[in-house]
Amino acid sequence: MNRLMKLYALYFTLLILLVVLQLIYRPEAKAQVEIESYDMSKVNIIDTPFWCSATPEERAEAINNLTEEQKLVALEDGTERPFANEFWDSKEKGIYVDIISEEPLFSSTDKFDSGTGWPSFDRPIEGINIKEISDNSLGMKRTEVRSEFGDTHLGHLFDDGPTETGLRYCINSASLSFIPVNELNDKGYGDFLKLFD
Repeated sequence: MNRLMKLYALYFTLLILLVVLQLIYRPEAKAQVEIESYDMSKVNIIDTPFWCSATPEERAEAINNLTEEQKLVALEDGTERPFANEFWDSKEKGIYVDIISEEPLFSSTDKFDSGTGWPSFDRPIEGINIKEISDNSLGMKRTEVRSEFGDTHLGHLFDDGPTETGLRYCINSASLSFIPVNELNDKGYGDFLKLFD
């Protein structure tokens, strides 16, 4: 019994010692002092682009503003009629963005006339991720393309493009909005002005 009491006393002493040492050497207090004395003017804060951080309410509002055709194409994987859509023969300079998320997708500098009646591009804007999904509908093997943040059905990707990429992004106008070069800065796309230098 005496031996057990000695063990308890030793355990209690060690516990007290541990608590005292933690109070003396509190590492979080030291870390707090280091953070407070750090020169924050050297920190480069990167803003998240607005198209990456839309709330569910903002997405719902964007969807509510779509026409019936835009909903059919963008949300239900539909296809608009060729040669009877907004951007198939547009030559205006600017960028094409997702109709729902407004994320940048394609530049007019990469647009070409494919003769198909839909807007065609040989690549997305550099640094932009376009999702590619295997599509075996309609008895064909195709690659569907969707926007990263909007998850909007854009169209299909083919490997018969006329430029060095060999690619043809065949895109529905109904899935796109167009931002002219002279409006890029005002609408939050100023970083893309360099595409037109």
